[in-house]
Amino acid sequence: MAIDLRLALPLALSFIIVILVIPIWIKKAKSIGLIWEDMNKFQKTYVAGSGGLIVLLGFVIGLLSYVAYRVFILNEGNHFLVEIFALLAVILILGGIGLIDDLLGWRRGGLKRVTRILLVAFASIPLVAINAGRSVIALPIFGNVDLGILYPALIIPIGIVGAVTTFNFLAGFNGQEAGQGIIILTALSIVAYLTGSPWLTVIALCMVAALCAFLFFNYSPAKIFPGDSLTYSVGGLIAIMAIIGNFERIAVFFFIPYIIETALKSRGKLIKQSFGKPNSEGNLDLKYNKIYSLNHVAIFLLNKTKMKANEEKVTLSIWLFQILVIILGFIIFNRSLF
Repeated sequence: MAIDLRLALPLALSFIIVILVIPIWIKKAKSIGLIWEDMNKFQKTYVAGSGGLIVLLGFVIGLLSYVAYRVFILNEGNHFLVEIFALLAVILILGGIGLIDDLLGWRRGGLKRVTRILLVAFASIPLVAINAGRSVIALPIFGNVDLGILYPALIIPIGIVGAVTTFNFLAGFNGQEAGQGIIILTALSIVAYLTGSPWLTVIALCMVAALCAFLFFNYSPAKIFPGDSLTYSVGGLIAIMAIIGNFERIAVFFFIPYIIETALKSRGKLIKQSFGKPNSEGNLDLKYNKIYSLNHVAIFLLNKTKMKANEEKVTLSIWLFQILVIILGFIIFNRSLF
């Protein structure tokens, strides 16, 4: 399949918009007091917040330029436009919910858990309305089962809620969420291409490009934090790709780190934080006596070696684990992809 080099334009726009606007946002956020404490630093440090809003801006502009390319250059009419705009509607709603959560402040609890879940479920309505995805799913023992109306009415909202809330769990370290989004969405863009949905590949790579630009400012020492406006949007996009592209199984497999994180978080009744405990040497110790996050696992293992845990090493460890899971996923599901 030939690749049109003009498709690089939406990706470039997503990247450039974020690179240019983030410095302006950092200054503005600081001037209005939208700053959060960097919890893994020994000296109190405050950083601009809600950078995910700019990532969302870059993504939307890149996506709309891709739509314009399909309509005006390829003359494809309404081909996949319904799915694209349903996807965009869900992402924008999720970004708005995330921004509200950011403004309420995580230290004050943000949105109540039930309210958050209901709002995220509400965000899935555009996908439900177009009956996205395929209602036939493969189940162990039972084989292929057609869920009919239950798929859009139940499975789609559950998928969106599950991906958004769990993607938000494995976070709290400079660059972590953006890097995880880059890794997972890049993998899913490959899956989409191999399974016959190249348009989904381009959309995913628009977000990847925006996240790459954001990572320049978010990697340790961070100048800006992503906030829930980023994690909600990226988590939602992961779920949407799996639903529309009909590759839910491999997407769930790629999400194994988040399934583990959810299990660990549940030990702490979902209130224990993922941060480490910074010390005067610039390293991290465990914040609690027990393990409540994969971040804590990384800190524990690194401190058992001569490497010593710090923010960068913990983040890189999580990224490496995610990459290994993805490689294993491609090996296990290779027959359905190649």
